[in-house]
Formats: sequence, C-alpha cells, structure tokens
Amino acid sequence: MARVLVLTETDLRRIVQLDADAVDCVEQAFAALATKAVEMPPIMRLDIPVHRGEVDVKTAYVPDLDSFAIKVSPGFFNNPSLGLPSTNGLMMLLSAHTGLVEALLLDNGYLTDVRTAAAGAVAARNLARPDARIAAILGAGMQARLQLRALTLVRPIEAARIWARDADKAKQVAAELTAELGFPVSAEADAERACRGADIIVTTTPSDRPILDASWLEPGQHVTAMGSDAEHKNEVDPAAILRAAPYVADSLKQTRRLGELHYAIAAGLVREDVAFPELGAIICGQVAGRQSNQAITLCDLTGTGVQDTAIATLAHRRAIAAGAGQAIETTKASGDPA
Repeated sequence: MARVLVLTETDLRRIVQLDADAVDCVEQAFAALATKAVEMPPIMRLDIPVHRGEVDVKTAYVPDLDSFAIKVSPGFFNNPSLGLPSTNGLMMLLSAHTGLVEALLLDNGYLTDVRTAAAGAVAARNLARPDARIAAILGAGMQARLQLRALTLVRPIEAARIWARDADKAKQVAAELTAELGFPVSAEADAERACRGADIIVTTTPSDRPILDASWLEPGQHVTAMGSDAEHKNEVDPAAILRAAPYVADSLKQTRRLGELHYAIAAGLVREDVAFPELGAIICGQVAGRQSNQAITLCDLTGTGVQDTAIATLAHRRAIAAGAGQAIETTKASGDPA
C-alpha cells in the first residue's frame, strides 16, 4: 500500500516563498544541467488558439535526487478578461526509484511562478553588474511583480519602472510595488523610456512580436527575457542577440527551438549551430559570464523541467518537515496490469 501526499495551493504558499532558499534551489538546478547526466525531454505543448490557450508539460530527472516532477502548466491569456488568472496547473512528484506517485501538488501554477521568478534572480546574480540599482520591467502581470521582487534578493535595487500595453494596470502595479518594496516604482507610458538608463531589463509578457528593440540597449545593461516559452512568442528584437556579450540560454536546445534565439536564427542573423553558453555552465565557472561593466548581457529563459523537479522536491521536503498536506492511501496491488 502506498501513500500520496496531497498539497493544496494554500499549503504550498505557507511553506514555499520567493526567498533566498528558492533562488539557491533553482540555481542548483541550473548547475545540475551543466554537471550531471540530467534527463530532460523536450517540452510537450498543446495549443488551443481559439481560446488563446496553451498547455505545457515539463519534466526532468536529476541524478542523486530521489524524486522527479511532471508538471502540467496551462496558460490561457484571455482569462483576465473573465476575472480568472491566466496561468494555473499542478505538479506530480514521483519516486525516481519505483515510479510511484509520492505527492500531488495542486499549486494552481504557484510553484511555477516562484521558480520562474527565482530563475530571473539567478540570471541577474550571475550576469547583471553587482551595482545594478535600476530595473525596468516590461509587462504588468504576476511575473512582472515577482521578477522585481526576485531582483531585490540579489541586487541593490533602489528604483524601478513598469511598462505595459495597459497603462492603467501598469500604474496600479507600480503603486502596489512602491508600497510593498519601499522604493519608487513608476509606470512609464513608453517602453523605450522605461529601458533608458536601466541596469536590468526584464521582459515578462506572452507577446508574439518584439516589445524590446535592440537599438534601445545601452552599455552595461542586463536583459532577462522570460516570456518566450513557445515558438510563436517573441519579446526581444532578434538583433539584440548580436549585441549581447554574452547571450546566455537556460537550455540551448530549447532556445534554438522556442526562445528568443529561435527568432534570430529564423531571421538569418545567427547560424543554428553556433554554440552559446548556458546559464548552468556560467554558474559552475565552466565558461565566463559578464566580462566587463560595459558589456550587454542577455539571458533567454524558456523554462526547464529541471527547475520544476527542483522546486517540487523542495516543497515536498518542507511539507514533510512541517506536517503539511493530507496523505491519501492507495490500494493498487503488486502485479496489477498498468
């Protein structure tokens, strides 16, 4: 007889936050990609264009971890007009030794939000200038809020600008973040003006056309592009890849297929076989990251299954320590057909 631990979003919000531990957890996951024989199949995606929806399935097995996660992550981007969140989903944690389900994490996308924001912090910690103080966030959704909060964990941010196509929403988010973070966050009506003079720029939208022009980039800036996690999404002008030194992928295999790099290749600006560094290799010191204060760096985050396994494992460990969730017994006998 096996037991499955069921954790709700309420349980998970209580035991897992966007904090230094979450950032370190995701950083270790990137490092594992560079140093261990991680098994991470391509993302499976189901598109439902009539409702502006998509569903991604991600997973990864990391040697030395006793469990692995499988995540189902829907994104339906008309939902806010219906009063619903645009993302939700769940994760399953399975034993890497037996394949038995150990936990069902009914997080409604919360853990994905945390690990995605933590990945932005990891990118900034390894690529942005240590003295980066001004942030520009393009977008005004949940990730816009979380990415700015995450930056404050790794850099001395003292001011930020928010731009979004919905100017009223940008103003609302800016006011809320100013009150929460204790430094001025302004809403900018023009994306270029938001980016001018910023030390870190983060794009956080599901846009299918560039919202960040290569000509806006200035020496010393770092860009984290985290919205282009599907072939049809494109937040950054492909020419920006040529200005970056270095351009960094979370998974080069993925960004060649569905990240910002994908569009630079399609435009003929970059050969498909060019080898760019991955974030994990920079974390481990295998390759150099930022090489001068004047360099422009760009990190292309498409989201990896190894991040999901890492955050789900952290959540499971904390849940057991806290006695959180509800254990449900299962009764499948050995030898039963699948």
